[in-house]
Amino acid sequence: MWMYEKRLAFPINIKKRDLKLAKVIMSQYGGPQGELGAALRYLNQSYTMPDDYGKTLLKDIGTEELSHVEMLCEMMVALTKGATYEDFKEAGMEDYYTEHGIDLYPQNASGLPFTTAYISSVGDVFANIHEDMAAEEKARAVYENLIDLTTDPEVLKPLLFLRQREIVHYARFKELLEHYKNK
Repeated sequence: MWMYEKRLAFPINIKKRDLKLAKVIMSQYGGPQGELGAALRYLNQSYTMPDDYGKTLLKDIGTEELSHVEMLCEMMVALTKGATYEDFKEAGMEDYYTEHGIDLYPQNASGLPFTTAYISSVGDVFANIHEDMAAEEKARAVYENLIDLTTDPEVLKPLLFLRQREIVHYARFKELLEHYKNK
């Protein structure tokens, strides 16, 4: 069981509107390396882990990934705050605006919607953990690409935090893999 605290895992203090940046950050919300897919993958896999250590670890990381979804949504809202249709159009997001207005919708930066095809599990604990480690590395790489796309310190701070969490999750999955190899 977990308890929800009404605070973000890391504060979001973005003041400057930047729809083009919101559009690419959206990829970490609903794209193939994104947090929504990671959360669902780990929570699903947690139920078939062979022991409580694995079940707990995947549930802990899965729920933390949900907090990352929350951060990304707050970032996108801050980056689009007060935007008009013309602002969306100028940022190349008129298609998004047409379908979703100012609401958040999980998709990648190219506009492809989130799909459960991003959630991998094959019924083999070792293959799943290797996939989880790879997912964390791919998410880290995407965060590094996003970091390269901005100089705004209020955007960089949460992106750096999120990238660091990918590194920590990778290490935790590596520990889990060793735990099962040594059994």
